Amino acid sequence: MANNLTKITKNSNLLLLSIRDFFTPKMLKYALMPFIITMVALYIIFFVIAGMGLEQLGTLSIQSSQTTMHNGIANSETTSALLQGSSIIQFLMTHAITSWIVSFLVYSIGGFLVLYVSIFVAVLVIGFLTEPVLRELQQRHYSDVAMMGDSNILEGIFNMIKWAFIMLLLFLVLIPLYFIPLVNIIALNFPLYYFFHKAMTYDIASNICTKEENKKIKYFNGNAIRMKTLAIYLVSLIPFTIFFGAIFYVIYLGHTYFVEVRKIRIQGL
Repeated sequence: MANNLTKITKNSNLLLLSIRDFFTPKMLKYALMPFIITMVALYIIFFVIAGMGLEQLGTLSIQSSQTTMHNGIANSETTSALLQGSSIIQFLMTHAITSWIVSFLVYSIGGFLVLYVSIFVAVLVIGFLTEPVLRELQQRHYSDVAMMGDSNILEGIFNMIKWAFIMLLLFLVLIPLYFIPLVNIIALNFPLYYFFHKAMTYDIASNICTKEENKKIKYFNGNAIRMKTLAIYLVSLIPFTIFFGAIFYVIYLGHTYFVEVRKIRIQGL
């Protein structure tokens, strides 16, 4: 019981310390960069996808047939109509049911994709800002902890591609679960959380500690770190939070790793 209270107190202290660090001028300057870059990226992606969607909706052929009986002889008449461009949307929106379906799909799927893409892009942007943020934390609080990370650009790119591939594979494998209420919430978020956790912890660990120290941190504190990345991932699901909170996540997890690395080196584990 006392041990659990101690852990809660330490986590609370790290959270408060992270908040204070985040609201310093230099950290706020770093925080604006993911916001600007992510918004520009989403703006470009939106118009690319919108252009592709409009092209696909460029033409739509509608055929209908009607059979009538005349003097005991069946006569079939077939009519066809070609809808082009915006007339397709007009056709769909003139009916209450199709109008509701189209609106629901546009807003739900569009909002879902924008949120997921924003998290994905923000995580990639964070990778370029992790080192300067951690250097600032070291100078402020951990001058006794040398940053001995062995980060490698090629290794980082390879890992990102590998985790992105696994994420897409998980999206496909979990498709049957998307139709089960409540379960689909977990199934839809698990693949992106997997990528989020892997990318965040790798960026921080590869800058602060050696691979051996990282293995020890995962062994002794793996569950605690997963709980932290899960918590900040859930916060990221709040619209626009990821734009400003990305640097805070690095600060919070950075404090966690610095504390654990200091403990390992003092104890000589």
